[in-house]
Amino acid sequence: MNNLTVSPSPHVKGSMSTQRIMLCVLVSLLPAVIASCIIFGLRALLLILLCMAASACFEGVTRIIMKREQTITDLSAAVTGLLLALNLPVTIPFWQAIIGCFIAIVIVKQLFGGLGQNFANPAIVGRIVLMLSFTTNMTTWAIPFNWNVNENMPAGATGSIEIAGNTVFTGPTPLVTETASYKDLFLGNVGGCIGETCALALLIGGIYLIIRGIISPVTPVAFIGTVALLNLIAGNDVLYQLLSGGLILGAFFMATDYVTTPVTSLGKLIFGIGCGVITFLIRQFGSYPEGVSFSILLMNIVTPYIDAFTMTKPLGAKKIKKEAE
Repeated sequence: MNNLTVSPSPHVKGSMSTQRIMLCVLVSLLPAVIASCIIFGLRALLLILLCMAASACFEGVTRIIMKREQTITDLSAAVTGLLLALNLPVTIPFWQAIIGCFIAIVIVKQLFGGLGQNFANPAIVGRIVLMLSFTTNMTTWAIPFNWNVNENMPAGATGSIEIAGNTVFTGPTPLVTETASYKDLFLGNVGGCIGETCALALLIGGIYLIIRGIISPVTPVAFIGTVALLNLIAGNDVLYQLLSGGLILGAFFMATDYVTTPVTSLGKLIFGIGCGVITFLIRQFGSYPEGVSFSILLMNIVTPYIDAFTMTKPLGAKKIKKEAE
């Protein structure tokens, strides 16, 4: 008689490794990276490379200090650095971006045990900490296609700052002005974080992830659909609300994180609806014009409870009643 091997689930494993999944995410974000470099210039590329390099370095050094197996090669740190960079304005000082990488990798990820153990999306927490710590720099938006500096203030600019000896004109985001055209929102000809302005690039990347089976469409559709429905009820311009801000970036690339979002399809649906409701409430009634990051973080915190509520019952399982002593 052959011996049977007894082991915990999962018993059926796929060929998709963590490294390959992260590589697919990096590929899906390439359109957004290219768009950000075209829209905001060379500094956007430098910011992206800096955040990815800093995140990888922080992870490598932390793993050495903690005497744990090295995990740089799984590319998760690179994905975190890229997502954080795409959630930053191009005008932010580089040293502040590095602080955000430290918060994301060391505090949120590694001190909680590394990949798979973090309680929230690291890039989201890094962005929120920077937002609360350096509010002015995190809400200073460069005018698109203004990296070829000229002396005349372009239309829509409200101020200017000096970066490396160059004058960069700044202005409000479309969520504040509510005057941008649909075409500008779709193609990214608006102010904002470097990776959130071009809806076209983000949609290409998000659809790629769904086709490859890397993410489920449930959460993005529930997230975006809830925001659309609530804005329709409130009498707002639905399409404008969907295309502006970081909604598409958050829905496809951050609300679908394997670690910090529910496992079951019902859980993903609840998670997406919750993100949509909180985003709408912050945009509609809050002091911040944008609420995507805060909504994802808050829903990350309740993910364990959503998983417990939507947990499926194993086939044939029965509850064992304890006998009274």
